[in-house]
Amino acid sequence: MTALDPTTFASMDPAEFAATVKKLSDKEINEIMGGEHRQSILDAIFDRFPVLFNPEKAQGADARVNWRITGGPGGSDDTYAVVVKDGTCTVEKSPTAEPKTSIMLGPAEFAKLITGTGNPTMMVMMGKVKARGDLSAAMAFQNWFDTPKG
Repeated sequence: MTALDPTTFASMDPAEFAATVKKLSDKEINEIMGGEHRQSILDAIFDRFPVLFNPEKAQGADARVNWRITGGPGGSDDTYAVVVKDGTCTVEKSPTAEPKTSIMLGPAEFAKLITGTGNPTMMVMMGKVKARGDLSAAMAFQNWFDTPKG
């Protein structure tokens, strides 16, 4: 495992998180995100979506994107919904409503995708990211947020 203290992930600002993800191997990310700090890291990441949301970039958007992150302790997974509607962004943990788009991926792919350090097209082509539903919403989604890149 990396010498990085995983408890710091949840408190990192987005730019620092992106730079850290870029330095870690997939194995290191999967180990960290498969351990005891997974929930605090995921909660911190998803809590930032509304903060980084840019309503001007998402004018007219109406999308519910479910993110299912696999690779949790004991083979568990976690699902969050990011809902963009009427110029607002909200997040739901363990959503029950039907999404417009659903994305399933492992911890390393998730971290790389949200920080812009991975190639989404290649991840889909290699089967590391699975998307269902309105794929145009999934492609537009990344442009609705002011996220620093690693």
